[in-house]
Amino acid sequence: MTHSRIVAIITVAAMTVAMWAFELFDTMLGGALDRTFGMHAWELDAPWTILTAPFMHGSFAHLISNTVPFLVLGALVAFSGLSRFLWTTAIVALVSGAGVWLFSTPDTLTVGSSGLVFGYFGYTVMRGLVERKTVDIVIMICVVIFYGTMIWGVLPQQQGISWQAHLFGFLGGLLAAYLLPKRGEQRPVNRGYSPYLG
Repeated sequence: MTHSRIVAIITVAAMTVAMWAFELFDTMLGGALDRTFGMHAWELDAPWTILTAPFMHGSFAHLISNTVPFLVLGALVAFSGLSRFLWTTAIVALVSGAGVWLFSTPDTLTVGSSGLVFGYFGYTVMRGLVERKTVDIVIMICVVIFYGTMIWGVLPQQQGISWQAHLFGFLGGLLAAYLLPKRGEQRPVNRGYSPYLG
């Protein structure tokens, strides 16, 4: 396993630890962190909450339900390397956050990493179709088998569950897999140097 992949997987673990630490402090503060760092739909005074809301959760039960799929699917994305993982996470967070902000009822408070989870799900599925490499296709098939029922989460179902985060997170994952260059794909630049996202 390459150094980039190891660092990316460690990053996934560190993000998970951060979520648990924030929820612990938030519980002690009576939900103050959720209100401050969660996303309030249609409010313009805190656009940065698009990036912080995924680290907040409404309860430990909410956090527990997201932890395992976040670790598993996040690690599968991290298998592509640190740069690709960070770009995928950024794209998913922005698309999911924008969708939640635009299509939720005004002033609705949304927190949780499920947008990222659905984004990683969408990325791993689309990556198998885009890359067309054996390992990516195998990962895609396994993800569909074990997490395929997640797709129903993009539809409005249960009150209090942000289907907007699920839907736009999933679309963000598809977009990331489509937009980011294939691993090993060379791009001509000055002095013959051809970087790639690995």
